[in-house]
Amino acid sequence: MIKAKLTLASVVCLLLASAAANVSQTRTRRVLTNNEPPPAQGLIELADGEVLRTDTTLVMLPVSVKDRNGRAVKDLAKEHFKIYEEGVEQQVAYFAPVDEPFTVVLMLDTSSSVWKKLDKIKNAAVRFVDHLRLSDRVMVISFAHRMTIHCEPTDDLERLRKTIHSVGKGMSTHLYAALQNVMTKQLTKIKGRKAVVLFTDGVDESSDQTAGETLHYAEELDALVYTIRFDTYDERLDAIMQAQKGAASLADLFRRVTLPAPPTSGGKSKSLADAYERGRRYLHDLAAVTGGRYFEANQNLRDLDQAFARIAEELRCQYSLGYYPHPPGRAGERRRVRVRVERPDIAVNSRGSYILQSQPSTSKTRRLSPRVH
Repeated sequence: MIKAKLTLASVVCLLLASAAANVSQTRTRRVLTNNEPPPAQGLIELADGEVLRTDTTLVMLPVSVKDRNGRAVKDLAKEHFKIYEEGVEQQVAYFAPVDEPFTVVLMLDTSSSVWKKLDKIKNAAVRFVDHLRLSDRVMVISFAHRMTIHCEPTDDLERLRKTIHSVGKGMSTHLYAALQNVMTKQLTKIKGRKAVVLFTDGVDESSDQTAGETLHYAEELDALVYTIRFDTYDERLDAIMQAQKGAASLADLFRRVTLPAPPTSGGKSKSLADAYERGRRYLHDLAAVTGGRYFEANQNLRDLDQAFARIAEELRCQYSLGYYPHPPGRAGERRRVRVRVERPDIAVNSRGSYILQSQPSTSKTRRLSPRVH
């Protein structure tokens, strides 16, 4: 009799354990909250067949919205936005309002061409930091021949001011290499809303990276890039370069002047004016493909304060939208995207396209073992 009762109890325990296991295997899809950061490789879903799938990619879009008077619109909700990819409406899976803090990667060109203006650039950069909110963070990077990380993202304003003022001088400009490092390594470590603010004349003297490659990386970013170009072109130096093109003494000339060495392409020297114009177009395109903005500073850099103020205002008033592309595409494929707001007299600024990133183990499927108690 006692043995029979124990057996019956054992059966009841097994039934309860089985029911608990079934419940654990039929959990509903995890839903992102407004304040929850998006996952790195898509939603994690438990289906009825006990299969875990991680084969989707979340596309993030920074979006700024203004009224007809140019004032930021800050009271929009997720329901006000519509996203279209290749003309097909997408479901908004992630939404962060304008009150979410952001991180700015501040990149300062310290090459020889900007030595005379470096102090003014530093002062303007400090004033930009002062425009930010207490919860926003800034990462300070300088670049010349090499890229230097002076400060990891922090909201310590006093530390940021001291760090910016302590940035030293460099020599030649390797802009493309520095941008590739920031886009492929530094930004991937930063969660949430983020942007790059880049100060440079746009002239790259290296041949390791091309403008086209970095623009391709920029199209994969979930961050905005703001470019501020300052003109360091010297007409007299350009004339000297053209007069002595191919002369052996040209290398000695550039050891004595604090201006960039002549850019080269295929072993043929190009005029300095051509190099600066190419740099201007590049910086304009870099901002455009990310949904950021291009600013032109005059020779005396008087426009920098205004440019910084506009950037800080836009960053404070940006929304972040995320969606899972339907239908899914192939890695490396370019997709056109458009964001609309269901409200009259509204102007929306966002990127117009993006490139699907390649994902390691994008089709990973794992069968789960039932839980036993």
